[in-house]
Amino acid sequence: MTKYLIGAGIAILLVLGLGSQYLFATQDPDIISRRGLHWHPELEIYVKGESVEIPQNIGLGAVHKPMHTHDDLPIIHLEFEGLVKKEDLKLEKFFENWGNDMRGFGTELTMTVNGTVNTEYENYILQDGDKVELRYE
Repeated sequence: MTKYLIGAGIAILLVLGLGSQYLFATQDPDIISRRGLHWHPELEIYVKGESVEIPQNIGLGAVHKPMHTHDDLPIIHLEFEGLVKKEDLKLEKFFENWGNDMRGFGTELTMTVNGTVNTEYENYILQDGDKVELRYE
């Protein structure tokens, strides 16, 4: 009987330990999703009032990156599996995939997100349905 109680006690401690670890891990503010996501923000870029065409198929090739474009621009596809952190959704990641520096289009940059001025620039965390506009002078 004692063996069974000890075994049951160990099992309970393991379950509680793993459960609390999961509980604390899900409260991590840097985690957006544990089950992946499929979002579609839009990005438009203007340099001195002229629209800059974002190329199709950025991030697609032998290895598909979770942040990429297709032929439905200005949509940016965010197609992640598993764990997704804020860091993964930063606007700067799109420019890295494109092979461009976000600050390389001009000296004076203004950004709006859904019509509201935003100064997070590279650090902005893209959201589903966002309409991001970058203007360079």
